[in-house]
Amino acid sequence: MTVKVACVGGGPAGLYLSILLKLRDPSHDVTVHERNPEGTTYGWGVTYWRGLLDRLHAQDPVTARAIEASSVRWNQGVAHVRDLTARQPGDEGHGIGRHRLLEILADRARSLGVHLDFEHEITPDALPDADLVVACDGVRSTLRARYADHFGTQISMGRNRYVWLGTSKVFDAFTFSFVETAHGWIWCYGYGFGPEASTCVVECSPETFTGLGLHRASEADGLALLEKLFADVLDGHPLRGRPSGTGGAQWLHFRTLTNRTWQRGNLVLLGDAAHTTHYSIGAGTTLALEDAMALAAALCEQPTLPRALARYEDERRRALLPVQSAARYSALWYENLPRYMQLPPQQMFALLGQRHSPLLPHVPPQLYYRIDRAAGQVETLRRLKRWLGPRVARTVQARSARPYSEGSVPRT
Repeated sequence: MTVKVACVGGGPAGLYLSILLKLRDPSHDVTVHERNPEGTTYGWGVTYWRGLLDRLHAQDPVTARAIEASSVRWNQGVAHVRDLTARQPGDEGHGIGRHRLLEILADRARSLGVHLDFEHEITPDALPDADLVVACDGVRSTLRARYADHFGTQISMGRNRYVWLGTSKVFDAFTFSFVETAHGWIWCYGYGFGPEASTCVVECSPETFTGLGLHRASEADGLALLEKLFADVLDGHPLRGRPSGTGGAQWLHFRTLTNRTWQRGNLVLLGDAAHTTHYSIGAGTTLALEDAMALAAALCEQPTLPRALARYEDERRRALLPVQSAARYSALWYENLPRYMQLPPQQMFALLGQRHSPLLPHVPPQLYYRIDRAAGQVETLRRLKRWLGPRVARTVQARSARPYSEGSVPRT
């Protein structure tokens, strides 16, 4: 069905949805409304994994190639604990600057005939005249907030404090640094997103936050303290807050958002307006783009708007269940960090990779590590047996057909 669609919010979700709709049917009338000037964004870089890139290539190779060409890659993780370092191989990860990602998506959308309407704020009292209005205006969505009772919006605040920073230090791996202070642990996650910059997210408990005086420090003093604490991994490079005029670096509590339903008449939620997952699993942008894929497919394959929205919501809710569970346990792991910091770095790093497990909070860390290691060895043997099984069977079958093959000739 041909539809007129208004996307409220010019982030990755809204832009990518507009691209997919025009690719599927150029007759769709699609407008993306963004309240900020073009090029305005927050944050630094975003992460994604090979699986998303494969899906992007399947949906729109032009966009996928542009994103891949502008991304950096890593396949290792590094953890610094006190003066010790552990390094482990991992899946191929990618980082891209948020500004560059939005630039790629906006250019592609324009080339397909999408209308991009910047510096135009849409309010609940003056919704666009469209068959479908897509609220993709983030976790603080004003459209969702107006109808929060209908959507059944619930927001839970994480315990820890975090701040989203940039640095000119270019990390060659996904880097963790855990620093013990007189007021508790503070840590950062660092990953590259371009040839000259990286994202650096710093997190700590509320007790450490106030103990270090970060609650009353100016932005400059706070950044100077963090640069001193993480000097070993920053190698003398500075930390940067948000560009001037966007409010500076802000320490936040992560807000986990869920909704009972994602639709109200011709208004539907997309991306962070519908759901959030803790930043420690690096899935926010991926989930937003996958939402866009599912909604575009449903709109083009279902005969009516109600059926399309029902299919979209059902499909994405089911896909989100394991991700949301992983995010909850990942956040809990960091909130209980001291429980794991007495382990040797290699063991701590191994459990860091297991932080999505629902069993980990209930099993002593040393015991869990031994069980997980033993289970890994058993699984390795199972894989080897599955790999060898058909080959051994084929060898036995071949030899039984050759009565005088080597090893079967009677001895004299």
